[in-house]
Amino acid sequence: MSELKNRIDFIYIFDVNDGNPNGDPDAGNLPRVDAETGMGLVTDVCLKRKVRNYVQVAKGCTEGFDIFIKEKAILNTLIEGAYEDDAVKKAADKDKSAEARTVMCRKFYDIRTFGAVMSTGKNAGQVRGPIQFTFARSVDPIATMEHSITRMAVATEKEAEKQGGDNRTMGRKATVLYGLYVCHGFVSANLAQQTGFSEEDLELFWDALKNMFDIDRSAARGLMSAQRLIVFKHESILGNAPANKLFDRVKIEKKCEGAPRKFDDYQITIDNANLPVGVTIEELI
Repeated sequence: MSELKNRIDFIYIFDVNDGNPNGDPDAGNLPRVDAETGMGLVTDVCLKRKVRNYVQVAKGCTEGFDIFIKEKAILNTLIEGAYEDDAVKKAADKDKSAEARTVMCRKFYDIRTFGAVMSTGKNAGQVRGPIQFTFARSVDPIATMEHSITRMAVATEKEAEKQGGDNRTMGRKATVLYGLYVCHGFVSANLAQQTGFSEEDLELFWDALKNMFDIDRSAARGLMSAQRLIVFKHESILGNAPANKLFDRVKIEKKCEGAPRKFDDYQITIDNANLPVGVTIEELI
């Protein structure tokens, strides 16, 4: 595995057509919205979930690419499993937690990528992950719709009797008509060296951002598409320029009249002139 030696900042741009990119369970699963501006929101947790799902599909049971936070996982059982490793058994009592942390990072891709708290049972410490996301925020206010839907069946005979044999039931479905979302991300080479996150792991992460919507389709999410992935790579571990100044070089402007309804209704420009010394820009999508 190749050690990561460069700080990286990136902008990830994706859109949704007639779908709910991230429902809010506290608001009847309606699309998340900034109450003051009307901009749509997608949480970092939602995006990390999709990355995890992609890695599970792409890597399967490959050693070193298991997923810690996954459906129906019992986390303390997984942590206890690290204590069965020979390196942990041989370690002195005062070093077992640190050794278990190393084992967990080596075994689970999402721990060495996003970090984890592993002190809920047998102590394997805490890990600060080298990759972090902001919330994704839509470029313009989003228009949400609630649609009535009909199900032509019921779940139980009791429900059928109650409805006199007419088994139709009504429901609701919420969608965003169109939204272009922008997420900012950060890759710390310093933290990557602490967790064992490698250049190969980073390539898998880029693959996930490019393809994760295509392996996670559902009727509820409509058409979600990765549109742009703009990467700012620094020569040094600490970085050669502030991330916010680099992000300001990417401009997204609406070029249509009225409400945008497709990606081509926007124009994205990148200012490549007079880049700070030691910074390069690469467009992966």
